[in-house]
Amino acid sequence: MNHLNHVIGNVIAASARLGLGYAERMLTDVRPDQFARFATADGQVVESNHPCFILGHLSLYPERVVTELGKDASAIRPSETFNKVFSKDAKCVDDVDGTLYPSMDEVVAAFRSGYEKAIETVEQAVDDSFLVENPNEAMRAKFPSMASAHAFYLGGHIMLHMGQFSAWRRMMGLGPA
Repeated sequence: MNHLNHVIGNVIAASARLGLGYAERMLTDVRPDQFARFATADGQVVESNHPCFILGHLSLYPERVVTELGKDASAIRPSETFNKVFSKDAKCVDDVDGTLYPSMDEVVAAFRSGYEKAIETVEQAVDDSFLVENPNEAMRAKFPSMASAHAFYLGGHIMLHMGQFSAWRRMMGLGPA
């Protein structure tokens, strides 16, 4: 493989790996019974995204990256439940009884497998595949090329939500990861 033909994908993959590693650290000491719960600070519930919603939401995007690069994403396709409860239009809710969201194991597995497949896919993609117009019309004004869209989905988007996860950890008394 000519590495000069895979520069863009390797740049994107480097950011994605950093985000995936950060997410793994964020999961340290998070218990299943608190995974889908709002944090509390000084006895007050803070209505901010919890880890379940964060990782579930992020797990929706690797399929898009893999599919747009012409590869088979069937193994990481989000379920209807994931699409419903974790979409960009869904509202994060406090799952007091543990019945509203998929389990921690299921969400974490979907997140991990999706990003591992997306990283593998961008690394294997030739630069020309990133230099085409973003097929997502709604996002094209912000991210005109496939490269800019996938750099966001596998870089900035992850880190934006990791900031939420980090704040949740601190409010929950888990400290930095």
